[in-house]
Amino acid sequence: MDLQQDYFSLFGLPQGFDIDKDRLEQAYRDCQAQVHPDRHAHRSDAEKRVSMQWATHVNEAYRTLRKPLLRARYMLSLRGVDAGIETNTAMAPAFLMEQMEWREGVEEAREGGDVSDLEHMRQRLDLHERELHQNLSGQLAEDVTDGELAADTVRRLMFIEKLQIEIDDALEALED
Repeated sequence: MDLQQDYFSLFGLPQGFDIDKDRLEQAYRDCQAQVHPDRHAHRSDAEKRVSMQWATHVNEAYRTLRKPLLRARYMLSLRGVDAGIETNTAMAPAFLMEQMEWREGVEEAREGGDVSDLEHMRQRLDLHERELHQNLSGQLAEDVTDGELAADTVRRLMFIEKLQIEIDDALEALED
């Protein structure tokens, strides 16, 4: 095994935003069976360290590829595109306005104890997330080279993910 190998190659998957999750799971289990430190307990200290490095690499690869947002960020990094997560906060004014409206709606529903409104917002947000995932799939296709458009979609998805967490937290608070 090669620690420089990209995560897709490590698991024998074609590089793409849309992945076969069952195949990823099976490949992860197969890799773990080979590199798990317990399997190398009887070996030299150097071999144990290499096994630990491999296990860490396999775990990181799996965590990255199983989450769509992390997978997209990773794919951008493979192409040398900085998604600008920490530095690029410029978003379209319409998108920012929409986010403010969503957050205000969540807060109003939370304060009003309106579980059904929160659940409805969560459903609408999930639909919007699926649409962005479809867009991202096309933007990250091998023949598409507009990394900045994909990076913008990734940043939008990060906003969506935070909003989903806010809604889930509000629902949890109201259920207690």
